[in-house]
Amino acid sequence: MKILKDYLGHDVRLTDERLDHILEHPEMTNMEAALVETLHHPVSVIQSLTDKNTALNYRYYLGTKVGDKWLCVVVKYEKEDAFVLTAYLTDKPKKGEQLWPKK
Repeated sequence: MKILKDYLGHDVRLTDERLDHILEHPEMTNMEAALVETLHHPVSVIQSLTDKNTALNYRYYLGTKVGDKWLCVVVKYEKEDAFVLTAYLTDKPKKGEQLWPKK
């Protein structure tokens, strides 16, 4: 298990099981460093429409295995815990309340 820092300096758990699940997708191979960077230095953070305690951290990457894409790192925040649920590449960020940067 790894303990990462989010953009606010909070500890976020990334379990070996979650990391293995993320990296088993061919387009995510060799994206572990980008995952860490996205969590610590996102371009934007959007609150999930389906769970107010889940944040979608986005950063844009050029030249991934599937072209220029947004990397989304999904983090669940609970009272005394935060952990990565998943991460994936996407064409555009989802809609929802922008948590960061504040408007």
